[in-house]
Amino acid sequence: MTVPSRASARAEPGYRPTLVEPGLVQLANNEVPDGPLPGAARALATATTGVNRYPDPSAAWLVARLADHLAVDAGRVVVGDGSVSLCQQVLQALCGPGDEVVAGAPSFELYPVLSRAAGAVPRPIALTGEHVLDLDAMAAAVTPATRVVFLCNPNNPTGTTVDRERLDRFLDRVPDRVLVVLDEAYRDFVDDPRVPDGVVPARARANVAVLRTFSKGYGLAGLRVGYGVFPPPVADAVRRLALPYAVNALAQTAALASLDAGDELRDRCRRIRRERDRVRTELVRAGFAVPLSQANFLWLPVGDRAEALAAHCRRHGVLVRAFPGLGVRVSVGKPAENDAFLRLVRTPSAPDPAKAG
Repeated sequence: MTVPSRASARAEPGYRPTLVEPGLVQLANNEVPDGPLPGAARALATATTGVNRYPDPSAAWLVARLADHLAVDAGRVVVGDGSVSLCQQVLQALCGPGDEVVAGAPSFELYPVLSRAAGAVPRPIALTGEHVLDLDAMAAAVTPATRVVFLCNPNNPTGTTVDRERLDRFLDRVPDRVLVVLDEAYRDFVDDPRVPDGVVPARARANVAVLRTFSKGYGLAGLRVGYGVFPPPVADAVRRLALPYAVNALAQTAALASLDAGDELRDRCRRIRRERDRVRTELVRAGFAVPLSQANFLWLPVGDRAEALAAHCRRHGVLVRAFPGLGVRVSVGKPAENDAFLRLVRTPSAPDPAKAG
């Protein structure tokens, strides 16, 4: 006889990342193509000698620096094992059986997974025809059972954004009892001034939180450190649900050093944006209806050709991320890596974007 697990756990598809395959071009996982920023790399090299000690369980120095960086009270800042762990803690803190969580679809794949794990019911809301979060439909989906709304801006996997005016109108419609979580994992790549800085409404409204991460622009995906700005009561609850020592010593050290690398970060993100826009231009010329992206990836809405396109790329040495029936997401890599991908989608054997359904 085996130890029984919950039926809901057995039925959960879970998160299915693209596995790393040595020797292949890695454009599937939204990583930046470069390593840590130079100052972070130097700090890491020094910090390795101290890993026999436990890290600061509260990450107090990092919290203080982030609070100063964002001009918010330190009591509102919580760090975690990547921003996804903070998503989980928010849901555990606010949701119970039968509560509802509203999010776009497609959006970050773990929103429904984590919602169900907390006993809540995910309410996915389809994007607009332009692959943008449908804020009117999301506001209309809020019911007395709704506890949390996730807005991924820029949205993963489409890279599209909602502007400041639409966000403000949406926030005005959401009841104060519902927490709106602005997930800004890709904020460092935004260059459109119309895209709002989520910290601004988080400072002004008692039901808005914002999540960010060092995994993307800062190049620390392998160290897993994210942070959030929350309303004070939510921050306290989220902090209490954290695992002890969740943010390891090397992650704290690298994140602190990264905050001193403003010019280096801006230069890196500027290069990635240039490549993103170049690759999109070439994809549009090749016949793909790629929406404008404000992230470090592009969305190819090829419908039922998604898996075939991803398989074609993999056979020829490039990994991209397929979303079956919807599209393919491709991260921006180094110029030579991006060129390898572009050559593949232009070959006669590539799935025809015009035949996507």
